[in-house]
Amino acid sequence: MKVLHLVLIFASLTLNAQQLRDKNEAVSKHELNFDKLSTSWDEGIPLGNGMVGALVWQKGNNLHLSLDRADLWDMRPMKGLHRKEFSYKWVEGQVEKKDYGIVQKYFDEPYDTEPAPSKIPGGALEFEIQNWGAVSSVRLSPKEAMCEVKWQNGIVLKTFVHAVKPVGWFRFENLKGDFIPHLIAPKYQGEVKVSGDPVGGDDLARLGYKQGKVTQTANTISYEQEGWGGFKYQISVTWKKINNSTVEGVWSITSQYPNTKINPVAESVVKKNLESGYSTDLKSHIAWWEKFWSKSSIQVPDPLLEKQWYLEQYKFGSAARRGAPTISLQAVWTADNGRLPPWKGDYHHDLNTQLSYWPSYSGNHLEEGMGYIDDLEKNKANYKRYTKMYFGNDGLAVPGVTTLDGTEMGGWIQYSFSPTVSAWLGHHYYLQWRYSMDRKFLEQKAYPWIKDVAKHLEQTTVIDEKGFRKLPISSSPEMNDNDISAWFHQNTNYDLALMTFTFKAAAELATELGLKEEALHWKKIGDQFPDYARTANNEMMVTPTMPYTESHRHFSHLMAIHPLGLIKWEDGEKAQSTIKNTLNLVDKIGPDYWCGYSYSWMANLKAREKDGEGAAHDLEIFAKAFCLKNSFHVNGDQTKSGYSKFQYKPFTLEGNFAFAAGLQEMLLQSYAGFIEIMPAVPVSWKDISFNTLRAEGAFLVSASKKEGIITEIKIVAEQGGKTKLKLPFKNWKIESGEKVNTKEISEEFIELQFDKGGSIILKNKDTRY
Repeated sequence: MKVLHLVLIFASLTLNAQQLRDKNEAVSKHELNFDKLSTSWDEGIPLGNGMVGALVWQKGNNLHLSLDRADLWDMRPMKGLHRKEFSYKWVEGQVEKKDYGIVQKYFDEPYDTEPAPSKIPGGALEFEIQNWGAVSSVRLSPKEAMCEVKWQNGIVLKTFVHAVKPVGWFRFENLKGDFIPHLIAPKYQGEVKVSGDPVGGDDLARLGYKQGKVTQTANTISYEQEGWGGFKYQISVTWKKINNSTVEGVWSITSQYPNTKINPVAESVVKKNLESGYSTDLKSHIAWWEKFWSKSSIQVPDPLLEKQWYLEQYKFGSAARRGAPTISLQAVWTADNGRLPPWKGDYHHDLNTQLSYWPSYSGNHLEEGMGYIDDLEKNKANYKRYTKMYFGNDGLAVPGVTTLDGTEMGGWIQYSFSPTVSAWLGHHYYLQWRYSMDRKFLEQKAYPWIKDVAKHLEQTTVIDEKGFRKLPISSSPEMNDNDISAWFHQNTNYDLALMTFTFKAAAELATELGLKEEALHWKKIGDQFPDYARTANNEMMVTPTMPYTESHRHFSHLMAIHPLGLIKWEDGEKAQSTIKNTLNLVDKIGPDYWCGYSYSWMANLKAREKDGEGAAHDLEIFAKAFCLKNSFHVNGDQTKSGYSKFQYKPFTLEGNFAFAAGLQEMLLQSYAGFIEIMPAVPVSWKDISFNTLRAEGAFLVSASKKEGIITEIKIVAEQGGKTKLKLPFKNWKIESGEKVNTKEISEEFIELQFDKGGSIILKNKDTRY
């Protein structure tokens, strides 16, 4: 028995070592390689760590590094927003009176016409390269989060943003002659040529800042800029010669808001780091990224999709971090073109932030995902202020468009002041709990958030003449834009799904915590909502009076299918009919007014339909038509191939991260109460593998398919507990098992009961592998 136990341990250790090698080899294959530098900021090579970031490109004759920091914000209040009419009740009255122009004037127009509040850029480093000749290669290594540029004359640049420190490093090798860096300040003074353009961005000069000052002493250059209301930031760069042909340098950006703890200034940060040295920081930087890449890996036979997935993981690792703000529209890569970023670089909570964190759960990056939760918790008191002020209750609502600290910005208030924004954010609290099974998180964060949202929705809703609970006025992003017709007197399927989810989750979590009376109360309220509006053909509608008849970018009416999973394929014939007929209708009406993120979201929806071909097709269109060469999602169809009538290129990240989640959804699903392996992959995908994707219940799952047959599954129970596995093979054997009991409950399912840290490897007996 002891010998068998040792054999099983050895088999498990051998597989773990092989998985780690597979992960390292997989990411190494997916570098970006070019034969010249980009000449626009939005196609630069991205580097970042959630708080600071850089884009490497060429501007004119100079090598240009756009430098950014996530908390650089102009936080002035949105002009005219906080007036006596600032209330949901007043808006409801204006809708009733059909006098809506004044609402748009007060609450929608300022977002378009005012330059701030807004994210603002940092600055840039430039190096004179006009005498270096042509570039021979540009390489981004996602594995090491390092950019390398080589010139034909032998000069080499190696640059990275440190994984956890607020600094970026550069090292030039084989230099010939003088080394001349320049610190470039944003142009906050000058003629205003562009104004009132929230998509393209207003000129920075509209902010009215005095131009900051650049100072230089020996090998250090610093720039300090004062913004609105006493806010200041500093950029500093310092460098030293290692030998006659090698220079190493480090830069940083630091910020300081009034009445907050005094932070070290950038100049002191860079000098301290220069002393520790490039090699020391590179070592700790690479160690962080090795740990990041060890969390999960995939291999699929579609090279375009596999490469895009690894690039999305890289950007997620560069943009998401505990201690840093939530991923905004552009994260740490704010526009460097003399203008404000698209849509002010703000926090859109009607889709953008939510999609950005989708891949963190099954992708096994819960730590980075917690940065989202931490930031929401940090701003919770401000959200409570807004809830009391706008909705007049003591629950929890969140503005759909916010500044860095969660303050409302207005603009299309059907969505920026929607009563259900906090419910969608609550779904992320729920997912973090389900994928981690962290009891402390459940008690201290997940249930308190969802409970407060439930209180808000209970107080905001009313009972209609049929005895059903409803919102007085309801909306569905972004159907009918900001017209009065975007308000409905019946629940939209969007709002209905979010409210149904909230009370269902509140009851579930209260039960888990032994709060029986609270659970019964939430269930009672949840039971008062009607069913979803469907057509006679069982297609999801926008509202009971509005079918889906026109192409639209936002699939808000499909929230019950994905991401909320309230209508599941596994529920049977009616649910399957709803899902299938609805997605067929959306495809039939077509993608004329889709954005890139629409294709990513649709892939997730089709994966829930178990349509592997359809999901892969939509991901392929996203990757080839809606991304720039550096992998950034830019909303419009860059190929002009009929995938959308939107052909512009404003850069936002949510489409990128929803893509990653879509491919993960094809490979592993666990939302229906059991683990399903490769539930939605194309038949043509014969050879597939993935390592340590995460399932609900805190189970880490690895699997492989060879020659069209699933050959092996490994499950590790991080927290222990019970789960079910949908068997992908009829004849199987336990290759190894630790701290696990198995029970066949049908030909289709096996029940697994684990102790904490338990594991099992199942193999297909009908294959030679």
